[in-house]
Amino acid sequence: MIEEDSPRRPGRVTADPSASHSVSLERGLRILSAFTGNRSVLGIADLARVVGLNKSTTHRYVATLTVLEYLQQDPETKKYFLGPRAVDLGFAAIDSMELTRVTGPLLQALADETGFTVSLGLCDGPDVVYVDRRRSGRRSALAMDLNLHVGSRLPAYCTSMGKVLLAYKDPAALRQILDHTDMARRGPKTITNREQLLAALAKVRQSGMAVNDEELAPGLRSFSAPVRDRSGDVVAAINVAVYLTLAPTTVDALAGRLEAPLRRTAAEISRRLGYRPQA
Repeated sequence: MIEEDSPRRPGRVTADPSASHSVSLERGLRILSAFTGNRSVLGIADLARVVGLNKSTTHRYVATLTVLEYLQQDPETKKYFLGPRAVDLGFAAIDSMELTRVTGPLLQALADETGFTVSLGLCDGPDVVYVDRRRSGRRSALAMDLNLHVGSRLPAYCTSMGKVLLAYKDPAALRQILDHTDMARRGPKTITNREQLLAALAKVRQSGMAVNDEELAPGLRSFSAPVRDRSGDVVAAINVAVYLTLAPTTVDALAGRLEAPLRRTAAEISRRLGYRPQA
């Protein structure tokens, strides 16, 4: 029987033999994974048997997961089932898979139509996380691209997708995010003043589109539009990134060229996610 936080025994195979491997996290996840469609309600003895821990150790992990709302206990049977936090994670995973499945061909079509790189991003606290990224077949692979890829993170306050995602947050959530944001200068035109950023976000809500004019890096501009789910909430943003070396023109001229296809693509993604704007 494995005891809690015991050192690894020589020769025992683990999921990750590196020094950074967390035994406690692994055990907590194993407990959550024990709940399946055919095994949705489990007692401590059942869980201990499934995950290979003794009852007292299992109970300590289960108690922690219950406090964190990943598990809930039936007051009558004293058995456990998945709680709201675990359910939220499941729905988030489903939504993410659905989102990228829907967006892929549309993002590629937008990249090919405009000739520029197109990205899809989600909000994670003060950051934008890139979940899809499509390059145009019309552009040279030598074009500057900031080495961004799926999984990359950038500060929301100085990116066009970030400004879209922040603009539609409720005031309390936005205030909390900005309280944890270091508005450092990243490019020649970075907005570093909170009140100026709030004014910019108000314009995004009014126009339905955000512009980044060398706020993240010199020579980089981007344009972004919101993606909504079936409830009308803004769940993601898409953008078109343009480098001055590829399009040495004004922001207004670029917006005039890119706004229509960008809005059209965002609207079509939203439609496929179930969003129906009110007439």
